[in-house]
Formats: sequence, C-alpha cells, structure tokens
Amino acid sequence: MNTCTWAGAASACLILFGLAACGGGGDEPTTASETPSAQARAIAPPPSSTASGAATAPSAAAPSGEGPSAPGLDAAEAEASDPDEAIELLHGPDPAGREDAADAQARSELLAQSTRSGHHRAPFDWLDALLGRRLFEQERFAGNGRTCATCHERASGSVSPASARARFKRNPRDPLFLADGSDDGQGHGSSRMRRDATVLVRVPLADNVRLLHDPAARSVVLRRGIASTLNTPALDPVLMQDGRAPNLVEQARDAIAGHAQARRTPSARELRRIAEFQKTPRFFSSPALLRFAYTGQAPTLPEGRSEAEVRGRRFFIDAPPGPDFKTGLCAGCHSGAMLNETNEFLPVPPNARGGRFQSVGVSEFNAAGNPVLDFVFRRPDGSERIVSSPDPGRALVSGKVDDPEHLNAFKTPSLWGLQRTAPYFHDNSARTLEDVAAHYARFFAAVSPIVLTEEEQRDMVAYMKLLR
Repeated sequence: MNTCTWAGAASACLILFGLAACGGGGDEPTTASETPSAQARAIAPPPSSTASGAATAPSAAAPSGEGPSAPGLDAAEAEASDPDEAIELLHGPDPAGREDAADAQARSELLAQSTRSGHHRAPFDWLDALLGRRLFEQERFAGNGRTCATCHERASGSVSPASARARFKRNPRDPLFLADGSDDGQGHGSSRMRRDATVLVRVPLADNVRLLHDPAARSVVLRRGIASTLNTPALDPVLMQDGRAPNLVEQARDAIAGHAQARRTPSARELRRIAEFQKTPRFFSSPALLRFAYTGQAPTLPEGRSEAEVRGRRFFIDAPPGPDFKTGLCAGCHSGAMLNETNEFLPVPPNARGGRFQSVGVSEFNAAGNPVLDFVFRRPDGSERIVSSPDPGRALVSGKVDDPEHLNAFKTPSLWGLQRTAPYFHDNSARTLEDVAAHYARFFAAVSPIVLTEEEQRDMVAYMKLLR
C-alpha cells in the first residue's frame, strides 16, 4: 500500500539546496470553433505566455451549432442595445458589499472604455452575455431546482461553510442541500455541506484504474469543494480541480446534467450564453484582473506597506532560492501573471515554467478526515501499483501513477482574490489563510529542511491578503 510518496520531492529539494549554495538555480484547451454571427463582438486574446511570466488571457470559445432559446427569456433583455444599460445589467450590485466605490467605478469605466473605443471591443457577445445571466441565475433545466448560481455565489464564486449554514438557516430546503450536496447523495442530511461545504463528486476512472474493493466500478465518489468561478474561465482555462473538463461548454453541460439533475438538455446556444456571461465584469476579483482579461495588461505583485507585508512579499517573487531557500518559495508553483503556474526554479517536475498540477500533501495529510480508498493502477508494462488515498486527484483522470504532476496532484489555483474564496485546497480542509500557511509549514518540514517560523507564516498571510 502506498500512502505517501515524497522521496522524489525531498531529493529534488536537496538538489536545489546544493545548487543554491553554489549560486545556481539560475492556457483554455481548444474548443470547437463557431462561424461568427452578425452580433459577435469578441476580442482577440492577448499574447501567449512567455518565460518572463506574462500569461495568455483567453476567452471561452463557443461551440458549433445553434439551438432553441431558453424558455422565459425577457424580450427587453434580448433587445437591449444600449451599452450603459448593459453594463449595469451585467455588473449588477455587489450583494456582499466587498467592493468599494473606487473599484466599482474603475470596473464600469474600463468596460465602458473597452466597448466605446475604436481600438477595443468587449471580449464577449453582449446579447449572449445578457441572456446568459438569466440562464446562470434562474434556469433550472427542469431539474432538482438548482441553477448555476446555487453553487457559485456572487461573492466567492463558490460556497463556504459559513454561507451554507446561513442558507440552511434561511431555508433548510435550499437546493444546495439536495443530491450531491446531501450527506448520502440522495437528499438526506446536510451536516457535511454545513460543516465543510463539500459535494459528492462522481469522477470517472481511467481505463487502467480500478477500485480494489469494487473492481467492476468505473467511477468513484469523492468529497471535493466547489470550484470557484472567480477569475475563471476568462483568466484560467484549466477547469475543475483535476482538469478533467476540456472546456467551459462541456463543464457546464456536465454540471447541468449531474449537479442539477436536469431533465431538459441545454442547447448549444444556451451553453454558449452561459459561457459568455462568465466573461463579464462580475466574475473578476478586481479592476486589475478585469483589465488583464480585457486588454492583456498583466497585474503586478503589490509592493506591500506594512513590515509584515514587505517581508512576506519575498516568498512570492520569481527568483532563484537564496541561502535560506525561502526567497521565491511560493512562486515555485504560484508564478506567471495569474500566480497559478510553476516557474523555472521549481525543483520537482515539470522543472520548468507553466506546470498547473502539483501535490502539496493535501491528500497525504488528509486533514479533512475523508475516507481512504485503495486504488489499483495498471502500468503500461503490466505491473500494478496500489495507492491508498482519500483522493488521488489528476491520476484518476490520466491513469499516471508514477508522475508527481498526477498522483495526488490538483490544479494550482490563482492567488488573486483568494481572500474571497475560502476555504482552500480541493477538500476545503484549510478554513483560513492561516491554516494554509500552517499546512505549508508542515509540508516543507516533511519534504525538505525548510522551517517556516510562525512569524514567517504570518508574513505570508499578510501578503496574500494584498492579492486582490
């Protein structure tokens, strides 16, 4: 049984330390294209990622084919053509009161500029986005009562335990607590959702993977947090925590069929409209991220004002490791414009810039206390390896058991706006940023000689709170 395999990571870290002591050390997947309609007004994406850290700001592609419009669409919305009215409708109020007046004004001015200027156009189709809002917030597709907004709240793009408890108090029959949001997956009990805000996700198994206790099963049910829509998909084309959704349209189709238990199949047009709506201003954590999506101007790391923030910044800069191996420590996995990809100083695979999946000990430590299952992986040479894990992550999708970018590995999330997206990690096991820092202190102590002091953990948290 293999419960924790970090020997490779530990060895790579030791190699890095030797290099540092010597002074060394020194994306959405393609979707089907669509013939532009007379109303299409999409902007071309900014330049691709480079070694300097500038990343592509893609827009969601639309599927081919058209279908009937969703029932109950408002004719006034469908005919809206005034950009001022559309801006207000698409942005809407901030129900959580998290956005100050300056940010709200900056968002509106940037969008207005991009739509009225002779040099920029809105990176989404106005009509589809307007109608997509109705679909996202109200359309149930004759299912269990859920809409997209049921699980993707405005403030966080997800659901937190505190929000789940508040919603249960207001309405115990809230659709959030149905189906995979219930304790047994059949609509009975709500304690897990109110405690952890995790859902029961059914993940298909790769052809070479089986469950030891149920060899005939072709899927497994796992407990995972709800992926946030904040800055996604417009600025992060890798969807789902294990990357199994090839594009936003397929992700939306699967969510509507599975989580919402739809009895009406969404049309290609409806799926496109949902995708277009998720490129509007309300889905970005700050004007800086909105500007990146609409103009390609990448955000920059804030300098920090307090002593703790200034000290904390050094963990997040792109730089080879220093004598204490802590400079750039977090940037090894949180680099690039979106702070969600590996850099060239990472001492483990891919040992290069651009990696999006890593194991940082979340499944190995299993702080969430989720059930541990035995998975049998068949290698290409016919040999087998048994892995005991509460969630092997990307390995279940790829079948790659000996690759550290797959086994117990999950998508590296962006750090921008993370103060709004608690809890953290794929299993929601870190409730606060302080919990995140404590986890990494434990992780680095397990795989390397790095010791993060309590003050350094506080400095990291202070700086992460600046990343809006």
